[in-house]
Amino acid sequence: MSWSKLKQQLESFLSPALNGRVEYRAPGYRYLPDKSGICYILVDKKNVLHMSDKTNSIRWYQTELEIKNDPDIQVPISSDEIEAVRKGTKGTVPEDRLIVMARSRKSTEHAKELLSAQVSLSKSNFTVVANKFLTTPIEESLESNDILLNVLALVDKRVGKKRIINMSEKIKLKHPIVQYFYELRRNTL
Repeated sequence: MSWSKLKQQLESFLSPALNGRVEYRAPGYRYLPDKSGICYILVDKKNVLHMSDKTNSIRWYQTELEIKNDPDIQVPISSDEIEAVRKGTKGTVPEDRLIVMARSRKSTEHAKELLSAQVSLSKSNFTVVANKFLTTPIEESLESNDILLNVLALVDKRVGKKRIINMSEKIKLKHPIVQYFYELRRNTL
């Protein structure tokens, strides 16, 4: 599918409140065929989805430790996860330390997921992901670990007000760019 048709289809799915605020751009490199997958998403004429842009306000992580030390990321833990740590330590650890251990384990898993999603985003071809978005159900795109699928789904008009509001806890565990688009969409409700 040509870029102009793909862009037209993506823009037809944009939430009416974001129409004109969110734009998809793909610079064409006539003599560099390997550059054809590069795309930018602009919000209010600012490029927000560009990993190598140092002036970007979105945080792109370089290491797992950066993610674990980021105060903006709150990793909720359940009683089942605390119980799993308790069983692993055979009950010899104080309760407050069990919570710390469970949170540490979960934040390590979360950091690895975020880094792998970020790496796959940097290697992804936007047109391939956009075509996948257009052919899969919106629920799959929202639940996916792919950052770009999440972003495209969050600005989609098929995601209603109730679903956006109910997603607040899940979004806390997503990459900052997904959180940014979630807040953008939530503020337009």
